[in-house]
Amino acid sequence: MSANRFVQRTWKLTLEYDGTRYSGWQEQKNARTIAGNIRQAAEAFLEAEVELQGSGRTDAGVHALAQVAHLRARLKSAPQPRELRRALNSDLPADIVVLEVEPSDNGFHARHDAIQRSYLYQISTRKRAFEKKYVWWIKEPLDKDVMVHAAAKLEGRHDFTCFRAPDPSKPDESTIVVVNNATLIAENDLLLFHIEASHFLWRMVRRIVGVLVKLGKRELTEAEFDKLLDAQCLPKLDVPSWTAPAAGLFLERVTYRDLARR
Repeated sequence: MSANRFVQRTWKLTLEYDGTRYSGWQEQKNARTIAGNIRQAAEAFLEAEVELQGSGRTDAGVHALAQVAHLRARLKSAPQPRELRRALNSDLPADIVVLEVEPSDNGFHARHDAIQRSYLYQISTRKRAFEKKYVWWIKEPLDKDVMVHAAAKLEGRHDFTCFRAPDPSKPDESTIVVVNNATLIAENDLLLFHIEASHFLWRMVRRIVGVLVKLGKRELTEAEFDKLLDAQCLPKLDVPSWTAPAAGLFLERVTYRDLARR
């Protein structure tokens, strides 16, 4: 192979980030984004244009414990994964961290090849001095049992029309989602909502959490929740206004067919 020949290289990146200061994952003009920072760091180190694609976009203020992205570039010589990871972390802000860099097949696509995504939402039942950026503090008493029972109903195939925000980039997107697992766990003064599915509609998780909190406050009946889950979006049930804040939401992990992520 000629030393002057450019060869396409692909890496699989696993990242964690605090989304508080960013306008989401997806690159935007005149906005600070997670992907924009990673691209800038990668192109500075590799001295080449790169293709960067995440497993999914996270909205402004949303965090990630293990986002996955592919990084692709045409290079004469490729750095070792540990060298690339060290260089990216040296250049990235403190609230974006590359956890792992793995060489990958050039056909790997972080979004298209993902078979499952998992999200975590944290609700706090008390005011918190140190973690307020990562929870939704609910001041009113919550009926945790009714919330746990409702969360379990989310599992299976449902039409989530009532829980989605219209996505201009996907006007014809199906509102049918198969939820593989959904649980609400009480840990002292935290309520941890976990949900896993192959994909999610825009703002679906935050709207589900908002509805669960309405149930917990006894401002929504279980019968009304069942109607929403059956795609009966009653005018009096203003789900968009109940959307949970971004602060408590984390992309927890992404699963691929041939490699289970953490």
